[in-house]
Amino acid sequence: MALTDRLLDAWYNGHPALTLLRPLEALYRRVVDAKRARFVAGQGAIYKAPVPVVVVGNITVGGTGKTPLILWMIDHCRQRGLRVGVVSRGYGAKPPSLPWRVQAQQSVDLTGDEPLLIVKRTGVPLMIDPDRSQAVRALLAEEPLDLILSDDGLQHYRLARDLELVLIDAARGLGNRRCLPAGPLREPIERLQSVDALLYNGAGADREDGYAFQLQPSALVNLRSGERQPVDYFSPGQALHAVAGIGNPQRFFNTLEGLHWRPVPHAFADHAEFSAEALAFTPALPLVMTEKDAVKCTAFAAPDWWYLAVEAVPSAAFVSWFDSQLTRLLP
Repeated sequence: MALTDRLLDAWYNGHPALTLLRPLEALYRRVVDAKRARFVAGQGAIYKAPVPVVVVGNITVGGTGKTPLILWMIDHCRQRGLRVGVVSRGYGAKPPSLPWRVQAQQSVDLTGDEPLLIVKRTGVPLMIDPDRSQAVRALLAEEPLDLILSDDGLQHYRLARDLELVLIDAARGLGNRRCLPAGPLREPIERLQSVDALLYNGAGADREDGYAFQLQPSALVNLRSGERQPVDYFSPGQALHAVAGIGNPQRFFNTLEGLHWRPVPHAFADHAEFSAEALAFTPALPLVMTEKDAVKCTAFAAPDWWYLAVEAVPSAAFVSWFDSQLTRLLP
């Protein structure tokens, strides 16, 4: 088991050796607390955009479903007639300059996997830069927008925000509720008291402290041809290779099992790079991967490689709340 996997297992399932990391955790907490205190006090260079900025982030290491929710938010805002743009760090991207405008025809090496997925799916104006304030400035210089969505960036305090949404995996929760490296939290748990809303990915119903949303499989899409098939395309009991290079691969494997298939799981690191050789599994079976992984594999895909498209389905209460916030921010 890789070191990252061992840490994740310890954070969420417990391990006595984590107590040895408490001194490092205390140092980490002091650094992040000081960083946030400067933001709250209005110190340092903080950029306030001329349009509302909504941050969609998390306080845990690992995937919580941010990209599907942002895709839903893009569509929902457009249905209200809003011109929406997105900024992202562009994890793993290697553009020739920054900020960088992501286009659907560009290489994933230039853009990073999640930004390219978002643009391919929606055509939304999207700018990447580790300094998200620079990304917002550059995007507004090119596009007349009503609203900016920040893909992650909860801890990027140089960018002022009008709304903070934090996503939590309903099954894994916050693990041992300790900060890095003794636990999975990027910020102390008290940070959740200052955000505008919590959303629990996979929760069956709204909770007292937050809203529920589900990731609903919508289609199988062939990597090579673009052919779309319904999710009952494979018969119940179909064996297949399942590839996931995301923050929580097990959630993807569970989804495939919920569709009554028999996945042979192949978990990779989040944002992993792929090759045809790395995905040459035996025995010969259809291969299904996440959409985020698919943007990196199209060039060398075999005829029986598919990705599972999913759609975020937030609760009715969240939709109503979010609409009220849009009305407040955009009178």
